[in-house]
Amino acid sequence: MIDWDLAVSTANRLVRPGPEVSRDEARAVVAELRVHAADSEGHVRGFTGLDTRGNDTPVLIVDRAGWVQANVQGFRHVLRPLLDKVNERRDTIPGGNALSGVGSKVTGIELGTLLSFLSARVLGQYETFAPGAADAAPGNAGRLLLVAPNIVQVERELDVDPTDFRLWVCLHEETHRTQFTAVPWLRDHLEQEVHAFLTETEVDPAAMMRRFREAAQALVAGRRGDEGAEARNGNDGSLVEMVQTPVQREILHRITAVMSLLEGHADYVMDGVGPQVIPTVAEIREKFQQRRARGTGRLDLALRKLLGMDAKLRQYRDGERFVRNVVDQVGMEGFNRVWTSPNTLPTRGEIADPQTWVDRVHGTRPGTS
Repeated sequence: MIDWDLAVSTANRLVRPGPEVSRDEARAVVAELRVHAADSEGHVRGFTGLDTRGNDTPVLIVDRAGWVQANVQGFRHVLRPLLDKVNERRDTIPGGNALSGVGSKVTGIELGTLLSFLSARVLGQYETFAPGAADAAPGNAGRLLLVAPNIVQVERELDVDPTDFRLWVCLHEETHRTQFTAVPWLRDHLEQEVHAFLTETEVDPAAMMRRFREAAQALVAGRRGDEGAEARNGNDGSLVEMVQTPVQREILHRITAVMSLLEGHADYVMDGVGPQVIPTVAEIREKFQQRRARGTGRLDLALRKLLGMDAKLRQYRDGERFVRNVVDQVGMEGFNRVWTSPNTLPTRGEIADPQTWVDRVHGTRPGTS
């Protein structure tokens, strides 16, 4: 289905060069990021009360090509259920083997193009589904990636203190590592949800073409001003969401709730720790929020909408508001009950209305899954 080698080579060919730095400057950036990543672990653990001691995962400082390579490896792992399903279906379609050979090249180029676009925008990432993570001990799965050239580029664009900005980024990404290392069941739960989503994927070509036509028509309607149609149809207007089945949409709602929690928690922790250790955190936060909101140009905004990246921006905002509201009511210890089991994770509705989560988990409401 996907020519992985072609995806990597395509991305590496299209990826834009990073900012100009000397070899000594590059070494200094890498060394400083390693120090900040190590320091961030203690800051995050002290603020959140989450215990990660004894659960060690690697920290990798990578360039854009390294980020692409790491994510291709992760995709190969997480997409396995869908690829197995396609392979089974291929044998029942006349000429399926020949078509898949051509299709894998096309898909490899498409994936490589997408990764080249994203590789210049990601500052850091906790890679939950890293190679070999399935065989790792609970709490030791995954690895933390920090994309050095992108961090340098953004700190220059924002004209902020480099040392403060690098620590600020590390605090956010270290929070994600803390979430998964302190809550060992979280990775398996998320992977099960992703696999359930992929298992529901249509592999019949006619059905897929019908859904793409419907999605294209909806996108055109939205561009003509009928934005309300997207909300009435229960999606965010992205192509990714509009080609889903109803079952997939329900699964995605659960995944979205979890991702909103994780991203919002990371933003909350970053803001909570920041004033204690980062003198210019207020300036960094203000400038970075402006950058998040505006994008970098018309094409960038269009791609963000098409790929559903606008929804990710809402995850930061809605998730942070959920965490802040809950902590204000029941304290950090009370909030940390969210990590007890999948049943205590917030639903999408509870992310929007934090009081309903507090009532359910801390009140007399019966628990729901």
